[in-house]
Amino acid sequence: MHQPTPQQSQYLAWQLTRRAASDSIESLAATLVDAQVELNPHQVDAALFACRNPLSRGVILADEVGLGKTIEAGLVIAQRRAERRHKILIITPANLRKQWHQELQDKFGLTGIILESKNYNALRKNQANPFIQEALIICSYQFAKSKADDIQRINWDLVVLDEAHRLRNVYKSGNIIARTLKDAMAHVQSKVLLTATPLQNSLLELYGLVSIIDGRVFGDLDSFRAQFTGRANFDALRKRLAPVCKRTLRQQVQPYVSYTARRAIVQEFTPSDEERELSRLVADYLRRPDLKALPEGQRQLISLVLWKLLASSSRGIAGVLATMAERLQNLLNSGDSEALAQSLDEDYEGLADTADEWEGDEDESALASSECATIAAEIAELRPVKKPSPIER
Repeated sequence: MHQPTPQQSQYLAWQLTRRAASDSIESLAATLVDAQVELNPHQVDAALFACRNPLSRGVILADEVGLGKTIEAGLVIAQRRAERRHKILIITPANLRKQWHQELQDKFGLTGIILESKNYNALRKNQANPFIQEALIICSYQFAKSKADDIQRINWDLVVLDEAHRLRNVYKSGNIIARTLKDAMAHVQSKVLLTATPLQNSLLELYGLVSIIDGRVFGDLDSFRAQFTGRANFDALRKRLAPVCKRTLRQQVQPYVSYTARRAIVQEFTPSDEERELSRLVADYLRRPDLKALPEGQRQLISLVLWKLLASSSRGIAGVLATMAERLQNLLNSGDSEALAQSLDEDYEGLADTADEWEGDEDESALASSECATIAAEIAELRPVKKPSPIER
């Protein structure tokens, strides 16, 4: 066996003195030597909470909006990388993928790869599972659902789920995306769920989110209902949540974090004749029973998005109509197209908000040759409205 030189021995001894438990502030401090980020105390506290419990299969970090949950997750990711745990997956809404990629690179020096259909297919030519990478993997919820089998085959060191309230209705049998991802990640020993709204309509949503981390925390759905719904047993619920959920409110950090005061102003307006005409045309279009742009399984979902955007901005709905026309053109050219919900999800947050309450799944049949003329006519109907630039949206 090769004997180390005195210089090598000194270096190894120094490395050993730098080692600390992963749940210690010393270890986290060593991780942040090269990080380009100003930390607040609650962010360090949240990261330590996520790393601290060796028996936990994950945590929910539920700070209010604007308190830096991405930074907290970045600390946990950086710590895992420092521990030589490189199999890390980040699942996020499609329109936040680039933001995650940029922030991890700029603030923590962590290299990531955004996995989507194009580069996935290219990587698939040279390797069996494109999710196996040295870099961090970042993908959307829709894409993760479609590649759930690949995700399930990897023994992940950490999975981060941003905007995790998307999965809160996982306990409902019809929520396809949430249930598919839960099954795909059942073997993962460390998960971090990020959400500012862990509870919106029902205590059962808390049950859903916690069940994604560890189904043993609350047991089955009937047991949870018997213990916590229909009566104010909040103290027991709080104690049960304490090991897996941490939430910081804005009022708690005001002594060291300053926020700009925001004041809402109500402004009345009267739609113009052109806006009324656009509303009429959209309504007539959506009432048609034979639309090719709206897959049958997602027709109600996309219609709700269109009505929301129409109420908000004429230019906003113009972008969605243009996306629908482009998708139909691709369908006409190649007989195949990206799922409409996934296409819109990349650019329009309204879809994600509406999809939270949606339990259907997209179901498209192959394109028949007799449908080509109908599709061409529908494209011509959708395209007259000018698509806005990103700034105009």
